[in-house]
Amino acid sequence: MFYASISRTAPVRILFAALLSLVTASVPAALAADEGTGAYKELEWIDLLPQEDLDALMNPPQYIDEIVDGSEEDVLASQLSAAENELAGGRWEEALVSTRVVESLDGAAIRLPGFIVPLEFGEDEKVTKFFLVPYFGACLHMPPPPPNQIVYAEYADGLELASIYNPFWLEGKLATTLTENEVARSAYYMAVDRLEPFE
Repeated sequence: MFYASISRTAPVRILFAALLSLVTASVPAALAADEGTGAYKELEWIDLLPQEDLDALMNPPQYIDEIVDGSEEDVLASQLSAAENELAGGRWEEALVSTRVVESLDGAAIRLPGFIVPLEFGEDEKVTKFFLVPYFGACLHMPPPPPNQIVYAEYADGLELASIYNPFWLEGKLATTLTENEVARSAYYMAVDRLEPFE
């Protein structure tokens, strides 16, 4: 599978830096949605991480700091093998490919910002199916984030995507559904009601 081959050959330090920036820059979710009014609960990407994965990502094994960029140890496959012999490292490595979800978000009406990775186009070349990812280049120029940091989305109206460099706000109903294809694997799904440029 393409996803597995990418994730096993990706430089560990690049993936870790991207994930660490998400965790340290995020804050807990904003005000909860008023379910009676149809409002959306605004989430940060960190809110999609179960506590055990967040704890593991915030506490990488000590050897990560000792890895030389570009070395054999910098390849995730080497780290996965080494992690089998180191419990803390093993838990951290598991979090890098985790499909665990926050069950309480299943069925929640949410608002989430992110970048679009187009997967399918409808009429007039509008994007109708895509991955929403927390940082630019994920799944394209960089290794994919953990599946619980990717949302597979469908937007029936379609989006004219002028540039993949521009982030968007998405609003819709979230589901804890695993989706796999040749690009990546996601642990969440959203039927998009509305989207707008992130400002």
